[in-house]
Amino acid sequence: MTNPNHFLIVDDDTVFAAALQRSLIRRGYNADVAHSAAATQQCAQTQAYHYAIVDLKLGDDSGLEVIKLLLQAQPSVVIVVLTGYSSIATAVQAIKLGAKNYLCKPADTDELLSALGISAASQPTIPDRPPSVDRVAWEHIQKVLLENNGNVSATARSLGMHRRTLQRKLTKRPVKS
Repeated sequence: MTNPNHFLIVDDDTVFAAALQRSLIRRGYNADVAHSAAATQQCAQTQAYHYAIVDLKLGDDSGLEVIKLLLQAQPSVVIVVLTGYSSIATAVQAIKLGAKNYLCKPADTDELLSALGISAASQPTIPDRPPSVDRVAWEHIQKVLLENNGNVSATARSLGMHRRTLQRKLTKRPVKS
């Protein structure tokens, strides 16, 4: 049976992962860190986890693949996806794969615990303002990119834009709101 206080943090940002690990330990939780899909698989085979915090982009690995891997090894683990590259398409995909919640970076420990349903304030907040046109456009590009399995050329054709223009847009960080 899993330890209800045991977390797995899967993030390729070593500084962020270490800071989150320290924060969870200070609050009385056990926390392990993995920086890749292979390290995650090794951790899941040797230790039982109740919660996992998974980054969407893990260098060459995908956080969506890590969700599948974790749920195959430990079906009862509760997963929250944390990313700096949020989009509606990846949020939907993560939830369909079995993640409980999906958060945008930066998120503090209280927000993560709330997303996992641990704290009393587990209700999501609705923003006061709708997203900007730039944000909606960026999310639409991400949705079409996901529909084309990451193929930039096919996505550019679907969107009716030049491939290089799309590549430039994809290298920029997403618009905040």
